[in-house]
Amino acid sequence: MKASSVSGKIATIALVFCLGGAAPAADFHGFDPARFDGEMLSVPQLKAMVADAEKRTPPKNGKRYVFGFANLQRDIVFCILTERGIQANADAAGIDLAVADNRLDGPAALANAQAFVQQRVDFVIEFQTSASFGPAIAKVFKDAGIKVIAIDVPMPESTYFGVDNPRLGFMTGSYLGSAALQAFGKAKALGGYFVVGALPQSGVILALRTRGQLAGFNAAVPGFPADHIVQIDTKNTLQESYGQMIDALAHIPRGAPIFVTAVNDQAALGMLRAVKSAGRADDLIVVGSGADEVQALATEDRLVASTGSFPERFGNDVIPLALDELAQNATPSAAFVHHAMVTKANICKYSRKFRCVGKEAFTYVFPQAAYARYLAGLHADPLLDSYSALLPKS
Repeated sequence: MKASSVSGKIATIALVFCLGGAAPAADFHGFDPARFDGEMLSVPQLKAMVADAEKRTPPKNGKRYVFGFANLQRDIVFCILTERGIQANADAAGIDLAVADNRLDGPAALANAQAFVQQRVDFVIEFQTSASFGPAIAKVFKDAGIKVIAIDVPMPESTYFGVDNPRLGFMTGSYLGSAALQAFGKAKALGGYFVVGALPQSGVILALRTRGQLAGFNAAVPGFPADHIVQIDTKNTLQESYGQMIDALAHIPRGAPIFVTAVNDQAALGMLRAVKSAGRADDLIVVGSGADEVQALATEDRLVASTGSFPERFGNDVIPLALDELAQNATPSAAFVHHAMVTKANICKYSRKFRCVGKEAFTYVFPQAAYARYLAGLHADPLLDSYSALLPKS
């Protein structure tokens, strides 16, 4: 597949060790999970990784590795970019990639897992949305002796790779709050409504993104009234987000500022279009999550920014990490993406397709002290004890 157009200037993706006592991984043909910069490795490096991995874990077909990649849904931009990056790395390494579509559906993901076992794949990269189906899917792979990397939604017995949900959420919410103050002033902003598009079906870890958005916004706009915060269930689709936002608007007085963010860019765009269709765009500020809808970010004036996750680079991490595991080296139990705010003024640094336009409306500085207090609260939350390995340290 064609390589992504995203510039090499984008923020790096860092792998973070999370489990206490985990042994540090050694450099594996230029791939050190503790210091990897997220740039795609060379073909010779990837092929050398495969050769070493095959010595410890031979391909089941006796010829070459076959990896399974179960994509979240193959017609979503974020997922398309993720798949392209994984395919490019697999091709470079000489790995056959069997791709399945989970269609945002737990039963479909379980059926795909069973199909991968029947195909006798050597490794699986799982991108599925249902926390309730995760254990059943994980058991299918465990029983078959297949190692797994789970993207964004963790599963038992799997290595986690994906969004740093607490930081991404806090960054998104604090930027949105700062933009609200800049656009409307404190007094009017405090009379506005903050609508968050959540995704309850994906469980506790993804809920930390929404929780972070709320905490970040409140850190930027202290004293914002709790009864002016509305959460809707986006179902991870633009269409559902649109309908849910239309319903929410019925309870928001005309003329009140409306501040919107969501679990991803697609949901945020659905909410944005609902507000515009109601003739209330002048009251609206939207900050997305993912920065994969770059066309909308470049052209839609009410979408002022999005917190970049850079899915087109996921393959640069997960294919080497999978080979590191097959080589039976010490590897991290969880790995996180490094995030950055993408705006119209800096979009050219992240995509060659678009020019940077104008200047930043305000100087955004990530509120590290407030975030550190928030993160400490997460680590102290007894309800998150079983997820401590998936919480970042800073």
